[in-house]
Amino acid sequence: MTIQVLRATLGWAALLNMGLLLFWFGMFMVGHDWIYRVHSKWFEMSQEKFDTTHYKLMGFYELSIFVVLLGPYLALRIVGTH
Repeated sequence: MTIQVLRATLGWAALLNMGLLLFWFGMFMVGHDWIYRVHSKWFEMSQEKFDTTHYKLMGFYELSIFVVLLGPYLALRIVGTH
């Protein structure tokens, strides 16, 4: 695998994962009450705990995208060969 292929793969993976994160956030905002009703049947939790859990997971996912995908992508972009 060449540096160009690795850089392209990291870039596309970052874009796809950011899209998935935005989709998750959008669905959470639009269908919040329905999602809470479904999950509260499985797990006993307050609405505040449900919201906190989702926002923490979204934050962890976003941080993971930056560390695992965007960090190496940017490093290869800066140092990469042309």
